Amino acid sequence: MKSAYELAMERLEKKAPSVALTDEQKQQIAEIDSTFKARIAEKELFLKDEISKAQSAGKPEEAESLQKQLTIDMRRLQEDAETKKEKLRASFANK
Repeated sequence: MKSAYELAMERLEKKAPSVALTDEQKQQIAEIDSTFKARIAEKELFLKDEISKAQSAGKPEEAESLQKQLTIDMRRLQEDAETKKEKLRASFANK
């Protein structure tokens, strides 16, 4: 007798079959990850430095604004990376 989990996985596989990725495809996805991690780190370093300067200058409103900007920018970059990876995965499935 199959568990509920196994039955659910079978139904999911019928709706959206999984695609086995080749090493080249995995490398393309890893490249996207690497690129976006670098962009996120760059943005984070820059804005954290600006936040530190604003705090040192006694400008808490500016520091808070920069912190919000950092949060928004990081979320946007992460979403962009996921979007690119999903498009790439979709192109693999169509081949």
